[in-house]
Amino acid sequence: MLNVKRIECNMLQENCYIVSDETKECVIIDCGAYYQHERDALCNYIKDNGLKPVHLLATHGHLDHNWGNHAIYEAFGLKVESMSEDAFLIEHLNKQGEDLFGIHLQEEEAPVGHYFAKDEEIHFGSHTFTILHTPGHTPGGCVYYCEAEKTAFTGDTLFRMSIGRTDFEGGSWQQMMESLRRLAKLPTDTTFYCGHGPQTTLAEELQYNPYLR
Repeated sequence: MLNVKRIECNMLQENCYIVSDETKECVIIDCGAYYQHERDALCNYIKDNGLKPVHLLATHGHLDHNWGNHAIYEAFGLKVESMSEDAFLIEHLNKQGEDLFGIHLQEEEAPVGHYFAKDEEIHFGSHTFTILHTPGHTPGGCVYYCEAEKTAFTGDTLFRMSIGRTDFEGGSWQQMMESLRRLAKLPTDTTFYCGHGPQTTLAEELQYNPYLR
């Protein structure tokens, strides 16, 4: 069984997830922890529960989902993993900070550990995530899907009753629609943990989200 801890991070209220199972191995998804108290909360949860982080995953390369990557690298030695199509974003987080937020980051760029191939699988504990490439919000957007638990971490591809923007650099409305059609083929009782806002299910989104009708 998966245990999902959500920590809301930074000024954009981004969701960082710590996902673990009975083996105590865990993955960290979208570490947007900007403020020190957010980073402390994340590290304390891991240490207090005796967890062993084995992957630092990014659903896409935007800064609000990756602000804490360097802190995780320093604390646990993990390098971020993402789709290669977002390399132009995730390898230049400091530039994003200056261009989008007017913030000069004092930390070094966090190292990248691995770029995923489409439909690659990653393993931790007794569970497997399949990486579903879902471009649209960014070229390298992806969803981490656990078939056994019918659970998906959607980043900014899908929100409760909404979807991610497609007007940022590299965004594409057509690709977003294709990605949503792919997600709509998952089991209807799949739980979606979104990059911002509350969790939802595919059944709810098929019924109420105008972009999935």
